[in-house]
Order: sequence, then structure tokens, then C-alpha cells
Amino acid sequence: MRAPGRPKPKLVSLVIPVYNEARHLQEFLIAIDRAKFPIAKELIFIDDGSKDNSAEIIKNFRFRSKTIFIDQKQNQGKGAALKKGIEAATGDIIGIQDADFEYEIADVNTILKMMLDGGCEVVYGARFSKLNPQVHRTFHYLVNRLLTTLSNLLSGLYVRDMETCYKFFRREILQNIELKSKRFGFEPEITAKIARLKIRVKEVPISYFPRNYMEGKKITWKDGIAALWHLFYFNLILSKKKFFKSTMPTEFLTNKAQWL
Repeated sequence: MRAPGRPKPKLVSLVIPVYNEARHLQEFLIAIDRAKFPIAKELIFIDDGSKDNSAEIIKNFRFRSKTIFIDQKQNQGKGAALKKGIEAATGDIIGIQDADFEYEIADVNTILKMMLDGGCEVVYGARFSKLNPQVHRTFHYLVNRLLTTLSNLLSGLYVRDMETCYKFFRREILQNIELKSKRFGFEPEITAKIARLKIRVKEVPISYFPRNYMEGKKITWKDGIAALWHLFYFNLILSKKKFFKSTMPTEFLTNKAQWL
């Protein structure tokens, strides 16, 4: 049930970082713009210094949806792009969306329904749920299992898929988390930080269609090594007083003096 006095969400902001996605971007824009959700949507595109014509494709597209475009002339990394988009979001719910077709856009409806029912403040889309058996690329699957297991042990928050892109949050939570990661460290960082909050986190099974490097996949083994560092840094090394902004609602803090 929704917390007493908390209004029902009316708008979801999808934060979409873009880097050299021109090959399939037009098709993706059509799909995400036409997607129907149970509440209105806001699309926030952050072009992270693309060297192809991704930015031009977005600028020239005729959107039906409410849209915000942020043009980062120099590549700063996915985490930096997400931070910009999250700051610009005006929706009651903020979700992360990649600018490709690895994820099934229709699954956003399942995630939003869970949040609209009021039973949680954060939802992760789990790619590796037993309820959704499918074939995965061996290397990335095994790396994900390792990173997710370490995250669970270090953070104390058990999830099936820490590295999933589909993460949706109440805006008052996400916008009050201090985000530091500039590349692919966003996933272990955000999980480490929400694990310290007094909130309800749920998972739903989602579909996943992993692309290969020829199709534009960007994460590499180097990012896997970096993720190990981020797991230890954000869970064990970084001072917890640097996790949240002073504007974080106290209802989500286990002990305000401990975190702020």
C-alpha cells in the first residue's frame, strides 16, 4: 500500500544516456516515444559526446512525448551522463533506460505498476530471474553473477541483478543521493547507497536481449575490474556521511545523524 499522505505518481522520467548509437537510434526513438505507460512520461536524453550523428538524430526527431535534451560536448562517461539527467528530471518516478533494444520497453509497465501500487520506493528489473529463463552470453553472465554476489555480501541488500539497467526510484530518493561515479560504477554505487536507506526495494523479472560489440556494446572487461573497486569503495571505504544530501527526507533515513 502507498504510504499515507503520499500522492500517487503522475509522471515518470526516463533518463537515457546516448553515446554513438546512430545505427539504430531512429528506430529506438520511435519505439520509446510511442510507448504507452500507465502514467505520463518524460524522456531525458543526454548525448555524452557522441562522435557520430546521434545528437543530430535526437534534435531532429519530432517527439510526441515531453522531452529534455542535454548535449555534453565531451565524453564524460555513463555515470556522469546519468547524474545530469537525474538532476534535470521532474517526474515523480525516475527510471534508467539505455538507448538500445537490449531491454524490452514494455517491461517498464510491470515495473511502474509495482511502484504505483505503493508497495515500494525502488524497483529493479531482474534479467536472471528463474521466472524468465533465457540464454545469456557466458562471460557477461558469469561476471554479473560475481559482481551481484559481492554486492549482496557487502551491502546487505539481496538482489538478483545488481548490474541491471532497469532501476526505478521515487524522485525524492534518487535526487537526494550524492552520485560520484562517472563511468559504469553507477550500478554498484547506487545499490550500496540505497541499501542504507529505510525503503522497500523489489525486483521484477524482465526480458533481456544482449548485443555484442559489433552491435555497439560498450562495457568491457576493464569495466568489470573497475566495478570490483567500486563495490569495495562504496560499501567499505567511502564515508557514509557522503552518501546523501541534507535534503533527503528523514523518513528514509535510519539515523539522520549517522548519514548527514
